[in-house]
Amino acid sequence: MLDLTKRLIAIPSENPPGNHYEECGSFLCDELARLSFDGVRREGSCVLASVGPGPRTLYFSGHYDVVPAQSRDQFQPCVENQNLFGRGSSDMKSGLAAMIYAAAAVRDEGLLKSGRIGIVLVPDEETAGPRGSRDLAMRGILGKDGIGMLTPEPTGGIVWNANRGAITLRATFFGKPAHVGRQFEGVNAFERALPAIAQLAEIKKEVELRETQYNIAPAAARKSILLLGGRSEGGTNFNVTPERFSFTIDRRINPEEDLKEETRRLHDTLEGFEIETLQHEPAAATSAEDRLGRILSRHIFSVTGKQAAFEMCPGLLETRFYAARGVPAFAYGPGLLTVSHGPSEFVPVRNIAQCALIYALTAAETLGQ
Repeated sequence: MLDLTKRLIAIPSENPPGNHYEECGSFLCDELARLSFDGVRREGSCVLASVGPGPRTLYFSGHYDVVPAQSRDQFQPCVENQNLFGRGSSDMKSGLAAMIYAAAAVRDEGLLKSGRIGIVLVPDEETAGPRGSRDLAMRGILGKDGIGMLTPEPTGGIVWNANRGAITLRATFFGKPAHVGRQFEGVNAFERALPAIAQLAEIKKEVELRETQYNIAPAAARKSILLLGGRSEGGTNFNVTPERFSFTIDRRINPEEDLKEETRRLHDTLEGFEIETLQHEPAAATSAEDRLGRILSRHIFSVTGKQAAFEMCPGLLETRFYAARGVPAFAYGPGLLTVSHGPSEFVPVRNIAQCALIYALTAAETLGQ
């Protein structure tokens, strides 16, 4: 597993822009074939395979794209003090290795009696792009015959059983340029935006009074989110009336909120102006008391000696694509969110082996009857 993780890290599958997807996909196909997985194939940029009898399927799903590195040295994996360093070590190439070897081990031990493990390896997770899980979902491939899904995101020892949704917009306002001394001849695009910004600020106050009932730490993180002006652009100089002004609205909704209603409210506030949708993704949640959740929790304790804590992920998760099909879905992986995407990303080597064992035991109990 450690060797596979190292070889995956060495492939600079950065996203954006989506580098080396072909190389990484081909490598994963070769590795799955070497381990005698069934039905190894490419679906666009995705890689699919399985072990065990069908059709009931427990999916092990993960992404092979990584965020851009701060240094090319991050694609030269190294182990120091029992930690594996490199881009994607935590998020989430160690998780891919763990789930692949877990599936192979369960098959080799003859523990798959009532279904199969489906392996789904996708790109484009880091940018919610069109070439990964979204593509499989739109084509009716993702989650077929699914009874559950696990994804090895860098959860730092907890289980994510829910995620926020996202409505991210860019609003653009237009005016007419004029010299400051003759601004009466122009139209100030920035000033045109102010009434809408004021309305959005009032919505923000109301939104932040709402709190999710799902576990998430600290307590302040329970509040629903509306971020204004994460990116703002406009004007050409201090002495020219701006002819164009734009800003972003990033609305992160809790699972209890309605995506359509929250989207409508934002669009109504910005009616008459140009609106570009950057993200539009639903929240999702699976009860911790679901059978798969209880089995996973039991084996986290049996392997680590720690009680499993279920929390809501503060961002998006690919579990949402499975939840939309009614498939119970959980995120649990060997990596650490605190170091993911950073210049010194690493994963404790011990965590990789523990995650593989937890996945194997969970699959064996889920599909062994």
